[in-house]
Amino acid sequence: MSISQLARNIAESPTFALNEEARLLRERGEAVINLGIGEPKNKTPITAILSSAAKLTGGDVKYTPPDGTPSMKKAIIRYTEENYDKLVAPENIIVSYGAKQSLYNVLFTLLNPQDEVIILAPYWVSYPEMVKMCYGIPVIVTPEDGTFHPRFEDIERAVSGYTKAIIVNSPNNPSGEVFSEEFIAQIVDFCERKKIYLIMDDIYHKLVFDGRRAAPAYSYTHVPLEDSMIIVVNGVSKLYGMTGFRVGWVVAPRKLVEVMTNVQAQTTSCTSVVLQAAAEGALNGMQNIVENLRLTFQNNRDVIYQELKSFSGLRVNKPAGTFYILPDFRAYLPSSLAKDSVELSRYLLRKALVVTVPGKEFGMEGHLRLSFAGTIKELTTAVERIKWALDPNSPNEIYIGDRKLIRDWM
Repeated sequence: MSISQLARNIAESPTFALNEEARLLRERGEAVINLGIGEPKNKTPITAILSSAAKLTGGDVKYTPPDGTPSMKKAIIRYTEENYDKLVAPENIIVSYGAKQSLYNVLFTLLNPQDEVIILAPYWVSYPEMVKMCYGIPVIVTPEDGTFHPRFEDIERAVSGYTKAIIVNSPNNPSGEVFSEEFIAQIVDFCERKKIYLIMDDIYHKLVFDGRRAAPAYSYTHVPLEDSMIIVVNGVSKLYGMTGFRVGWVVAPRKLVEVMTNVQAQTTSCTSVVLQAAAEGALNGMQNIVENLRLTFQNNRDVIYQELKSFSGLRVNKPAGTFYILPDFRAYLPSSLAKDSVELSRYLLRKALVVTVPGKEFGMEGHLRLSFAGTIKELTTAVERIKWALDPNSPNEIYIGDRKLIRDWM
C-alpha cells in the first residue's frame, strides 16, 4: 500500500488513543478513571438543545453558506463585542466544524512550504502536526526558566525571516497557565511591527480562576482590524461543554476570511445548520452555564492541587485557568517503573486504571497532564491510585473497584 510521506509523518492523537484504550477497559468491566479527556461533564445548555431541535422539527436542514449562517455570525459579532470590546463585521467571521478545523483553515491559508510557525511549549498536541500538514515547520519555544509562562526574549530569538505566525493559547492547554497582560501586550506589538500573524487560540478564555483575566489581544492594538495581524480562534466546546457539536469560528481580516471560505467550501462545504443553531442558542442564551462551569472547575482545581501537593517528590504549579494541571513527575523518571512520560502514562493505566496524557506530547517531557473536569470523587480517587502506584510512602494496599490490590513491586 502506497501512503504519502506527509500522511505517514502525522502522529496519532494521543488523547484520542488513550480515550479509546480507556473505553475498551471500561467495556471489560474495569474501574477506569479518565483524567485524559478535555471534556466538561455538564449537560448541553437547554437553549442550545431547543434551538437545534427547532431546526430539526422544521425539517429545513439544507446547505448553509460556507462561512456560516447570518444568524450565527450575528451571535458571534455580539459575543466578540461583549467579551473583546471589538466591533467586527460578518465578513470578518467564518464558522467551521470546531476550533480545530478553524485553526487548520487558518494555517492552510497562511503557510507556504517551509514557512515557520512559532509554538510555545507547553502546547496543545495538534499544533505541530497541523503546521506540518500545511507543509510548514513548527518551531518550538520552551521557557528557559523552567516555568510554563513564555518569555518574550526566547520568542524574539526564535524568530527568523521564515517566521509566518505565532500561536498563543492562554489560558493554556495543558498547563492552565494564564499569560500576563504585559506579555500579551508585548507579543501584539511585536507581531504588528514585524508583520507576523498572531493566532490567538482563545477556546478557554473565560475559564479563569481567582479573579484573573485572560487578556484579549485586541486590547493592545491600535491598528484597524483589516490591517491587523491578529487572528482569533474560538468555539463552544469548552465554555459551554458542547464538545460533540463541533462548532468553532475565526475572527480575522476579511481578505483572510475570503480565502478560508474558499478552502472550507472545497473541503467540508459548510457547517451543519443544526449544529450552528445549537451554538447560536448557547451564545444567545443565559450565560450562567459558563460561570457555573468556571466555579466548578475552580473548586475541582483546588481539590486536585491539594491532593497532589501531598504527594512525595511531586512538583506542581497551581493552574490559573482551563481544567488541566501539569504535575512534574521527573522525581520518578527514569526508573524501574518507566523511562519517560509515555511509559509512565501506560504504567498508571495498567496498574492504577487511571488515564493521563504524557507530557512529551505537549513538549514537556517528565510531566503528565491531568484533567480535573470530572467529579471530586473521581479526582481524589485517581490521585490516591497514582500515589499508591508510585509513592513508596503511601499505603501498600488499595481497593480498585471491588478488588483489593497489594503493591509488591517496590
